[in-house]
Amino acid sequence: MDLLLKGKKAFLTGSSRGLGFATAKILADEGSRVVINGRDEQRLKDSAKFLQSETGGEIYYLVGDAASADGAQVLINKAAEKLDGLDLLVTNTGGPPSGKFEAHTEEVWQNATNLVFLSHVRLIRAALPYLKKSSSASVLTITSYSVKQPIPNLILSNSIRAATVGLTKSLALELGPDGIRFNSILPGWTKTERVQELLEFRAEQAGSTVEKEMGKITAECPLGRMASPDEIGRAAAFLLSPASSYTTGVMLTVDGGMVKGTM
Repeated sequence: MDLLLKGKKAFLTGSSRGLGFATAKILADEGSRVVINGRDEQRLKDSAKFLQSETGGEIYYLVGDAASADGAQVLINKAAEKLDGLDLLVTNTGGPPSGKFEAHTEEVWQNATNLVFLSHVRLIRAALPYLKKSSSASVLTITSYSVKQPIPNLILSNSIRAATVGLTKSLALELGPDGIRFNSILPGWTKTERVQELLEFRAEQAGSTVEKEMGKITAECPLGRMASPDEIGRAAAFLLSPASSYTTGVMLTVDGGMVKGTM
């Protein structure tokens, strides 16, 4: 199926690795012009070079902190300048620290709110003037299946990511008349660097091993395994694409069946 993404102008934050990178690769494969972002310049250079060589697409990169108060506006403006506009926006960040409720100070909560929620707010606010000029404007927030089924030892993520889902649904209603679609993808356990870090934390806390902790997770999954980043990236690209032009306000769980509820 043609996703109708050829020539679309896409900016993705947190995309030098992991789910953001996988989504950028699928978009570039489909012919989108892509700007990736991260804070590590060398990693970004390497990722952009790899994407260009693998897809033959038009790839740019921007170094900057999308979670900072000023960084979002600067990044959006630079991305729109490189692409001469903006059609697609993926707001993605790293995750907050692991741990239970009593382990985190108010400062940690504030920092996590900046990273996991306010970054989406700031990026979308900055992008709206450009998106309103697009005939195929689409925004995708990347959250987690934890907004439907909380994950042990991730109290920060479980709580704050739920606000992003509320934001996404509200903006779908509010800005639908402007022709801008808003959706969110809720990934399950995926083989990324972030998940490797979480498994190491779990192993340390439990006096276990990474392999044993991974086994516990996959035993709960009906498909019996973790996702590959590309499996999430393909679902993300579809939601972003004009091929899903009548889809907005959707919170798509891509988790191998981990969420046991019906809603």
